[in-house]
Amino acid sequence: MMSSKREVAISIALITLNEEDRLSACLQSVSWAGDIVVVDSDSSDRTAEIARSFGARVFNEPWRGFGAQKQFAIEQCRGDWILLLDADERLSECAREIKKVVNSPLYQAYSLPRKNFFMGRWIKHAGWWPDRTIRLFKRGTAHMPAQLVHESLQANGRVGELASPIIHYPFRNLSQMMQKMDKYSSAGALELYNKGQSSSYLKAISRSAWAFFYNYLLRGGFWDGGPGLVIAISDAVNKFFKYAKLKELVDQGKE
Repeated sequence: MMSSKREVAISIALITLNEEDRLSACLQSVSWAGDIVVVDSDSSDRTAEIARSFGARVFNEPWRGFGAQKQFAIEQCRGDWILLLDADERLSECAREIKKVVNSPLYQAYSLPRKNFFMGRWIKHAGWWPDRTIRLFKRGTAHMPAQLVHESLQANGRVGELASPIIHYPFRNLSQMMQKMDKYSSAGALELYNKGQSSSYLKAISRSAWAFFYNYLLRGGFWDGGPGLVIAISDAVNKFFKYAKLKELVDQGKE
């Protein structure tokens, strides 16, 4: 009797920092994977312990920035295919579709839509749906650029599309949203500074005003009610401080 075709091995790659309250749900949703890699950045909670309880291989790595940290996680994977996730994400019905495409692939990389939930609501406007992102790829066919923030996989060749969504809960609460905004605006300002860009308070104000107008009105954020308004305001504030912090960096460099 002929043996059946070997099932392709899939690795799951995550980076973490103090994610004990969200990591279990994420790892439970990918418990079918043969290899789980978690790269932790000196968490002070039970993140590493929880990861190991799910059979993950845990690596402690000092923070390098989002892009470089995720690339390090990718490099530790053993599977023929790699699925990149964040601790605040879950797979729902994706597993069956993922296993199907990697065993009979038409492409070397695939994007998945993300269902983003905020303040108890699925956000469907202002670019939050379908929010496609490349996450599944054959080993060696994609890499993560060393960006400090807003990193995204770069794939070689054409990218296929999966239908099953990733479930995403980007913020625990409004306080964490503000903390992330501060962190991301600082990283964004530093990236622009390293590229030699400059800023002014007028530029910060104009970028902020445009962000609100674009997301809330042109992209239909108002259809998402109160959460849509909060998102539009937070994005506008993020833009203001990114360019205000850029001005601060430029001014400090002149001293």
